[in-house]
Amino acid sequence: MKSSLELTMERELASLLDGKALEVARFIWDDEEIHAWQEYANTVSIRRLGFNDHGPVHMRKVAVNAMKMFNILTEQGIVPNIVKEGSGTLEDSRIAVLLASFLHDIGMSVGRHNHETSSYMMAIPIIDRVIQAVFPDELMRRVVIKAVALEGILGHMTQHPITTLEAGIVLIADGCDMEKGRSRIPLLMNQESRVGDIHKYSSSAIESVSIEKGEEKPLKITVKMTASVGFFQVEEILMRKIMASTVKPYIELYAYVIGRDVKRYL
Repeated sequence: MKSSLELTMERELASLLDGKALEVARFIWDDEEIHAWQEYANTVSIRRLGFNDHGPVHMRKVAVNAMKMFNILTEQGIVPNIVKEGSGTLEDSRIAVLLASFLHDIGMSVGRHNHETSSYMMAIPIIDRVIQAVFPDELMRRVVIKAVALEGILGHMTQHPITTLEAGIVLIADGCDMEKGRSRIPLLMNQESRVGDIHKYSSSAIESVSIEKGEEKPLKITVKMTASVGFFQVEEILMRKIMASTVKPYIELYAYVIGRDVKRYL
């Protein structure tokens, strides 16, 4: 049974898509195996390890973030690698980003350490199944989409260098999911201090993260927070991902505590 928040995320995502990309998104979010991996990844993340949400809501939120960025960038003439290299269409690029967004954290079901590698390996048969169903007679198209999606999954923790705009979008879309709702469950479950609490308490201070068209650069990200501890999320999580991303040259980044001056990072 999907939560109301999952359904809300799906409706928002559908509003950002059309064509085959929308077909792929619906295939993914209705797939029982994918949802089961996402659910168990969350069980391990929250109940076993005491971390933030890494489950179905998080992965849908990352997909929404990624599609917002993808649309803003491409509408302003920024060309993703699949298109730039003549390997496929804009739709193919979008689908690769979607697949990576939905599957990047399923490796959390195995454990936190090197979970991007676990996700990469676990995602291979799932991606094959999804794109075979949508593009049964287009082998080269499937190969290109799969390759770029896998790069996005493997690169989302910044440990593996990325080279495509598509993977760079996934990297930052993941970092942008740091609003207070993501830390609510672990905070309620565990009131004892422990290593890693800075991630929960800092994300609980994040009121909102907006992704919109920039003023000086194509893309503007603004982080609004209720307490200065939220700057940890911006400086140690989001900035680290942006600095490793192919999208960095196109980003303006701002952060502020409500009622105080806005700080510009990029």
